[in-house]
Amino acid sequence: MSFKVVIPARYASSRLPGKPLVDVAGAPMVIQAWRRACDSGADEVVIATDDARVLDAAHAHGAPALMTSPDHPSGTDRLAEVVEARAWGDETVVVNVQGDEPLIPPAVIDQVARNLALQPGASMATLCEPIIERAVFEDPNAVKVVMDRNGLALYFSRAPVPWPRDAGDTGALPATSFRHIGIYAYRAGLLRRFVTWPPAPLERIEMLEQLRVMHAGERIHVEQACEEVPGGVDTPEDLERLRVHLDGH
Repeated sequence: MSFKVVIPARYASSRLPGKPLVDVAGAPMVIQAWRRACDSGADEVVIATDDARVLDAAHAHGAPALMTSPDHPSGTDRLAEVVEARAWGDETVVVNVQGDEPLIPPAVIDQVARNLALQPGASMATLCEPIIERAVFEDPNAVKVVMDRNGLALYFSRAPVPWPRDAGDTGALPATSFRHIGIYAYRAGLLRRFVTWPPAPLERIEMLEQLRVMHAGERIHVEQACEEVPGGVDTPEDLERLRVHLDGH
């Protein structure tokens, strides 16, 4: 099947300045993410940035890249600009791969794209994994997702949901506890619509952009990831752990 990948790469980062260009195993981090995306089934992979330094680094490594507006409030808005610049049709499947995930498995990128292509009633798809530790279940930084029997999202939350009311203090978690994995596939038409919608009330409360999509009545399909997805790099400590991991391999 045909799909595109866009890697939004904003230069500024309060916790890790110049994050897209930090060295990871001999190449800028965003280039490592681009290489992973190129190993998926995508027929086009584009880096979308707001900084000439990232653009130059991409071109130096042979990666297609576009300069986009520095005023975008989110990576999703940056994707929408690429959709317009490339004139992709509304049914084109576009996967958002974060530039700070240099270890993302190519199979997972392909999976989320195929998942959306097989769900004509959904305009967006994403992935999840089972939660087995109570600390993760209760961590507000770990986003939870609840789905219906067809895999369509019912809600995303930073709260521990679904809450096991009768479990008491046993610590038992419901079998339906899933952590959301932040990789998304969109139909290009959804991205065009998304940028016209104001932030939704629930989105403002939870600070979760996907709730804007659900507020608008669009459907999001969720599937368990086919491989473990390592976390992204947000802080210097994350970067050091990544380098130690790579040195050990």
